[in-house]
Amino acid sequence: MTVQRVPGGTRGRSTPPVLRRLLALVGRLSYRLGANRSKTLLLTTVGARSGRERTSAVAYFPDGDAAWLVVASMGGDRKHPAWYHNLVANPGRASVQVAGRQVPVNARSLHGQERADRWARIVATAPNFGKYQQVTDREIPVLRLEAAR
Repeated sequence: MTVQRVPGGTRGRSTPPVLRRLLALVGRLSYRLGANRSKTLLLTTVGARSGRERTSAVAYFPDGDAAWLVVASMGGDRKHPAWYHNLVANPGRASVQVAGRQVPVNARSLHGQERADRWARIVATAPNFGKYQQVTDREIPVLRLEAAR
C-alpha cells in the first residue's frame, strides 16, 4: 500500500486555481445530484499539509470486485491534482463513495507492465485520458484503490 510520488511536468495545461475550485465543486454536486453520466466516485483523502478531510469527484474504472482505478490527469495539467498529493502522504487514510456506498480504501501506485496494461484499458474506455497524456510531459499516475479489509 504505497503511492509513490511521480515528478510533475514542465509543460501542459495550467488551470487557474479559481477554475480548479469551481470544477471540483461542480463535480461533487453533479455526483450528489446524480447528474454525472460517466463513472464518478467521491474520493475522500486526508490533506497532506492540513490533515483535514478533502473530498474530490474523480472518474474511475472498475478493477475487480472491490477495487477502482483512478487517474491523476488533471486534464493534462503540468501539475498533479491535490488529491494525488494527499494520497502520497496518506495512502491508507482514504475512502470512496461509489454507487451510494462509503468504502475505506488503501491506495497504491501502478508501475511498469501493470500500469501499461491498465492504462491501455483506460484509454480504450475513455480516449480523453490519452489526449491528456499528449498535452503534458509528466507521467500521469494511475492508482488502484482497494477496499480496506
